[in-house]
Amino acid sequence: MLTGALRERGFDLITTQEPGGTPLGRRLRNAFLETEETVAPMAELLLFAADRAQHVELLIKPALAAGRVVISDRYADATFAYQGAGRGFNEKTVDQVINLATDGLKPDLTLFFDIPISTAIGRRRARGEAGETSNRMDFETTEFYERVRAAYLDVANKEPKRYRIIDATGSVDQIQRDVLEIVSTYLKIGF
Repeated sequence: MLTGALRERGFDLITTQEPGGTPLGRRLRNAFLETEETVAPMAELLLFAADRAQHVELLIKPALAAGRVVISDRYADATFAYQGAGRGFNEKTVDQVINLATDGLKPDLTLFFDIPISTAIGRRRARGEAGETSNRMDFETTEFYERVRAAYLDVANKEPKRYRIIDATGSVDQIQRDVLEIVSTYLKIGF
């Protein structure tokens, strides 16, 4: 919805996701998320870093160099939250891995769609009942997700100029209005 609104206003942009924003990343995503074997926490951390390094070098940096706007569904903060807080890696290790993979590249604006864990689990359950495919990250413990959420909120607190927290408990229309308001203010455009 955001990309459509920005394209209507003449923005040259690309959308992408992590993991899986490049052909190699899609193979890594499938191998990692669809595996039934236990994945060692360090292997998980490094797989996401490998995906991100490929993503930054072959997609994000060239797009930015060409003057394009990049909208990514997840980026390095996801590693800080999921592998750092969720898996229990120390902050220094995670920061080193992230900096290696990104070469220090950070987003100008990060939107965090905040939702209580119980609501998120309920929505995930409903998607599963509707036939949507799940992956191994969908079946973590409530405690894991609480640590992940707390880590995102901590980063948002530490970087308030970059982060905007969006209440994701509302309707899709309300969330979209909130997103457009934040992005239009940031980009100094009207919607």
